[in-house]
Amino acid sequence: MTASTSSDSHLLTPVDSVTVNPFLYRVDDDVTFLELDAYRSFPSQHVLVLGGAGFIGSHTTLELLKAGKNVIIVDDLSNSFSVVVDKILLAATVWCKANDRKVPSLRFENLDYRSQDLAALLDEYAISGSSALRSRISGVIHFAAFKSVSESISQPIDYYRNNVCGLVDLVALLDTYGIHKFVFSSSATVYGTKADLGQPLSEYDVVHHPESFLDRHGDVSHATPGVTGLTSPYGRTKYFGEAILADVAYSAPSKWSIVALRYFNPIGCDASGLLGEDPRGVPTNLFPVITNVLTGRTSHLNIFGSDWDTRDGTAIRDFIHVSDLARGHIAALDIKIAEPFRTFNLGTGNGTTVAEAVSALEHASGRKVPAVLAPRRPGDVGSCVARNERALSELNWTTTESLQQCALDLWNFVSKAAVER
Repeated sequence: MTASTSSDSHLLTPVDSVTVNPFLYRVDDDVTFLELDAYRSFPSQHVLVLGGAGFIGSHTTLELLKAGKNVIIVDDLSNSFSVVVDKILLAATVWCKANDRKVPSLRFENLDYRSQDLAALLDEYAISGSSALRSRISGVIHFAAFKSVSESISQPIDYYRNNVCGLVDLVALLDTYGIHKFVFSSSATVYGTKADLGQPLSEYDVVHHPESFLDRHGDVSHATPGVTGLTSPYGRTKYFGEAILADVAYSAPSKWSIVALRYFNPIGCDASGLLGEDPRGVPTNLFPVITNVLTGRTSHLNIFGSDWDTRDGTAIRDFIHVSDLARGHIAALDIKIAEPFRTFNLGTGNGTTVAEAVSALEHASGRKVPAVLAPRRPGDVGSCVARNERALSELNWTTTESLQQCALDLWNFVSKAAVER
């Protein structure tokens, strides 16, 4: 194994006069700084965030820095932009200065997590032991999956290759380096058509090993492995990913600690307005699509399905503020789980229709959103709402932000971005 030779390695330093780690240096496009030997021997622990420049990854990285954790971002920028990393650091610096905290270290590597360069990066943080490698990377959060339901239907091979094959190779590589704390970015799509039953979804609705639990009446129930009605290749990749991780964790329970976080519908952005959802290409998530309409990039919003069995005919979703979601990852990293593998829903527990979400953004922006009722899309379900008691009791995590705050924060980001342009 060799040291990293990536030309896109960036050691970033906070701005202004905040007290900072002396081993960090910014690398500009026209200036080259070699990493200091002092940095290589720096004893602190680090969290590796794969896909850390994306929407959820960037907000989670910011929350990690606020929590005092050193972070290494790996991202190939296939669905994000390098400027996001600068904005993460700026937002963290401002927050740390306001709260009299030192800014932890932040490093950015522009590479595909499936490439051989990842092993070279892990080499830099490896600690040789008598029998096996250990690492100064204390945990990994994996956001580097492809995530569009519609795209997965048209490009299933790409999704299986990246989301499933890439995950298998990644876990094997981490095991080689003695890195066994792993947080997996999963999805409520693993519940398939169970979402259409109209009941909030529990982690026990999809399990990978037999589990017993107390139901709402206090009686012992048994959950058997299996899944019902997965509606897209994307959903299948998330289910397969969880199943693989569960099998790996239970094969060596004394060393692995793996948490799968089942996201519902992240929206909003950091209150600073510096970070938001800004994917490359055409957005597919509801809120960035609406903002494209509000800012005139597109003429109208297509509301897919107006004949669902809901209060206004539009689909029901559990919209969660992305900063709340990000803080769930910090809780998942810090928790000592009783089993080697554990799943958690990250949602509010409240259902909002698409029409209600549109109304919230109209209120925040003071503008009308032209909308067209369109047929249902392949892979969609009519309702998807979380039961979040497990996250509440075991992660000591709960949501704090309302739908209205999500809309206000998003419009703040959009307004700042418009001024910058």
